Amino acid sequence: MNKRMTWPQICRTAEFKGLWVALDNCRYDEATMKPIEGDVVDSDEELAALCGRMREARKCSCAILFCDGEVLIQQQVTQSSQQTESAVEARTH
Repeated sequence: MNKRMTWPQICRTAEFKGLWVALDNCRYDEATMKPIEGDVVDSDEELAALCGRMREARKCSCAILFCDGEVLIQQQVTQSSQQTESAVEARTH
């Protein structure tokens, strides 16, 4: 499988809805420490079956998350980005 995807992309893809998804080479959100992007290694309805395949493939450092179709991590708006947006709005009005 090994398809690089963001977690929001995974959650919005019907292929993974309702499945446990194993991610490798993850990039984590600094505030929440939750994976926000990674290589999709495998997926399964059964967590035990997925973990068994990961063990057999010696992929023991994967993050495994359940995809229920909702995006868990939203990009936080910082004060500097709000100021930039305000400046752009002021120039356009």
